[in-house]
Amino acid sequence: MRQDGKVFIITGASSGIGEAAARLAAARGARLVLGARRGGRLDALVAEIEAAGGAAVAVPGDVAEEDVAAELVAVAARTFGGLDGAFNNAGTLGAMGPVPEMAPADWHAVIATNLTAAFHAARHQVPAMAARGGGSIVFTSSFVGHTIGLPGMGAYAAAKAGVIGLMQVLAVEHAAQGIRVNALLPGGTRTGMMSDPAAQAWAAGLHPVKRLAEPEEIAEAALFLLGGASSFVTGSAMLVDGGNSIFKP
Repeated sequence: MRQDGKVFIITGASSGIGEAAARLAAARGARLVLGARRGGRLDALVAEIEAAGGAAVAVPGDVAEEDVAAELVAVAARTFGGLDGAFNNAGTLGAMGPVPEMAPADWHAVIATNLTAAFHAARHQVPAMAARGGGSIVFTSSFVGHTIGLPGMGAYAAAKAGVIGLMQVLAVEHAAQGIRVNALLPGGTRTGMMSDPAAQAWAAGLHPVKRLAEPEEIAEAALFLLGGASSFVTGSAMLVDGGNSIFKP
């Protein structure tokens, strides 16, 4: 599970799963380019990683903007000499409610952050990894829109299902270049996106383990997909969901 010398992009790194993945990857020797909208949180994480002897650089910005996707890859090349992997983890629940009542602007905002951002990421990350002789791309999708539907989450479900379709096509298009592409489908996770105790208790009940995941548990799965231990895994929608997908309460 060591990642010595590998260069990874991790987005959504200012909190939750992305932050946990950044800490784990740095502790295992990876050199990191960290992206998120909250620049102050990113800077604090970079300082923490560097104080522990690791290597990281912050690139604040909104992944829905293609310029940010391009800059993350450019910084990886300028600072560390190339790109070996990317955990495209940034996302948003966005506005929730029945589809007939959803404003088109809210729909487009959720699609932009969760799906179009994956397209922007792939456009820039694939050529960089091909130049390196291969690599691994991991997208964060969801069990919502894949194994179950939840009321009020039409835009989120559509975006996350779209990520899986995009991932599958990228996997077959670029396997011969040594580039693996997978999606990570977390179950309910204890992050800032789910901070209300009542919501946490309800979500825990959807899982046979009767609890939420800790961010570090999902981060471990992401690093597995990024690393050499998963060398024959590509095109996979990998459920890390505490049994959610097989449980019918």
